[in-house]
Amino acid sequence: MAELSPYLSFADNCEEVFNFYKSVFGGEFLTLMRFGEHQTECPYPADESHKIMHVALPIGKHTILMGSDMPGNMEPPMNGTNFSITITPESKEEAQRIFDGLSAGGTVTMPLSKTFWAESFGMFIDKFGVSWMVNF
Repeated sequence: MAELSPYLSFADNCEEVFNFYKSVFGGEFLTLMRFGEHQTECPYPADESHKIMHVALPIGKHTILMGSDMPGNMEPPMNGTNFSITITPESKEEAQRIFDGLSAGGTVTMPLSKTFWAESFGMFIDKFGVSWMVNF
């Protein structure tokens, strides 16, 4: 079976976003590359060499959350407007920790609570505009 790894694109704050996600999920980045560190076929303005070309953060046994900044000469990214990332924790306590951590500074659209299909389910848009669902 193929594995699915969400890939998020940002205008210029990918490093801030992924440091926030790392503070919630823990772990270490598998990869963190900047445009200025590598020769690339992707053209970018010289003053954007500090931007993130690729970052990868494991957030589960088989899931890697990935992302990058989009160079200013490319189309702007759509942050969280047409999808939600759903995460399925291994315990109710972990669901609460992840929900509280990721929703901090964002907008809760459905508080984490019991539903007819889940012991705990909640939805929010994080402070970076990415839509999440927590389902335990």
